[in-house]
Amino acid sequence: MNLPQNYIDDLIRRALAEDITYVDITTDTLMPDSHTSEAYYIAKDEGVLCGMDVALRVFDLAGGNVETRALFHDGDKVCKGDILATMTGSTKTLLKGERTALNLLQHMSGIATATNRCVHLVEGTRARITDTRKTLPGMRALQKYAVVVGGGRNHRFNLSDGAMLKDNHLDAYGGITPAVAALRDKIGHMVKIEVEVRNLEELQEALDAGCEIIMLDNMSCEDMAAAVQINAGRALLEASGNVTAETIRPIAETGVDIISLGALTHSVKCFDISMRIKQAK
Repeated sequence: MNLPQNYIDDLIRRALAEDITYVDITTDTLMPDSHTSEAYYIAKDEGVLCGMDVALRVFDLAGGNVETRALFHDGDKVCKGDILATMTGSTKTLLKGERTALNLLQHMSGIATATNRCVHLVEGTRARITDTRKTLPGMRALQKYAVVVGGGRNHRFNLSDGAMLKDNHLDAYGGITPAVAALRDKIGHMVKIEVEVRNLEELQEALDAGCEIIMLDNMSCEDMAAAVQINAGRALLEASGNVTAETIRPIAETGVDIISLGALTHSVKCFDISMRIKQAK
């Protein structure tokens, strides 16, 4: 999964503009243009690295004149104390880009690490781990990239990717059967329909309507296991809602095909990484 460089650069420029309006009062006052330093990233936890190229690109856009060398790459497992990358060059650039670079690297590594844990928790079952559209504004592509780096899969990138009838669509239109029929009559032949159901009666209705994917919303493990039996392989079944580290394995063992977690992107804990500059002699 390769992200367009123009998207990454635009995001970084906006982040830098948010952090520095005109000048960095501390750095621009303290450091002469000619001052250089050596710096490095160090891991302060154990997990999956993600966002290294994005983080190092920050220094190109924050002023340049910095040579960077990645010692670990996206998808690598890192341990506490590992030196992840080295940077040598303009001290002004290093200090101005430090926070923006770390914000991106820590957040993306946190997502990759959390995703990887979930993938391991369901190992041996048929369940695939996916994200949702519950992403931070402007960060969706980076967050979804981090999920893939962690071993997960992507759900829809946006509303144009597929037809999905959520509870509010169904309540507004008048139910599963009429909504699916109306949608099927108008969409292209390449578009699949997913529908959200809240109980086994709605599951049966969605199956009768010919939906290719069915989301089991906040169902108990007992009901999800029953849904798998009723479905008998006709549609892909997605479990969603109240998925935690404690519940994810029992959910996977019901036989569902997909487990989607908004928490992977909307409330993930950042991976602890620091940038350190070697002391001047």
